[in-house]
Amino acid sequence: MACAAAQYPADSLYANPNNSGLQKIFLYPIVKWQRLSYNETNLNCQFAPSCSNYGAQAIHTHGAVKGIFMTSDRIIRCNPNAFKSHKNMNGQFFDDGRLFDPLQYSPSLHSSKSPWVAAGLSMVVPGLGRAYAGRPIDGLYGFLLSAMAIRAGVISIKNKSVFAPLYVGMAVTFYGGEIYGAYRTAKYYSY
Repeated sequence: MACAAAQYPADSLYANPNNSGLQKIFLYPIVKWQRLSYNETNLNCQFAPSCSNYGAQAIHTHGAVKGIFMTSDRIIRCNPNAFKSHKNMNGQFFDDGRLFDPLQYSPSLHSSKSPWVAAGLSMVVPGLGRAYAGRPIDGLYGFLLSAMAIRAGVISIKNKSVFAPLYVGMAVTFYGGEIYGAYRTAKYYSY
């Protein structure tokens, strides 16, 4: 079992006794995802740390609720436009070309956009805050993922599906992640 913990980074965080039960619930799918993604080269992530490692670290470090919103934000940013956006903000790259994106950033010194306005805009229309902060493609992805998740949640409630809590949870996760992401985009990534 010690080998498995060394092979998959999320295993070590999942096994940490300081995690709450809720943190473990959110870490468990990441642990399972890493068993699949680490053994399939077509599933390599363009970011470092990878989206799964970023999510596991966020949930472990910041708690279940903020961590899951941070993870959702990262998933939204992991899109085909990520390289261009990262280059525009003078982001750092690893030697292998992956985009360096740690959990903590320093606020952007040249940001002219209010993080609170960005978050408020994304509360009204998911994705609008990211567009306001200068990342319209990320905003479009945030809008689409949030809209699909919210629609699935509404339909599952109307149909009285046993999966309604899962779909509603996904809707809350992507909506909350979009609000957090808009705030973070204006604070750290505006250009």
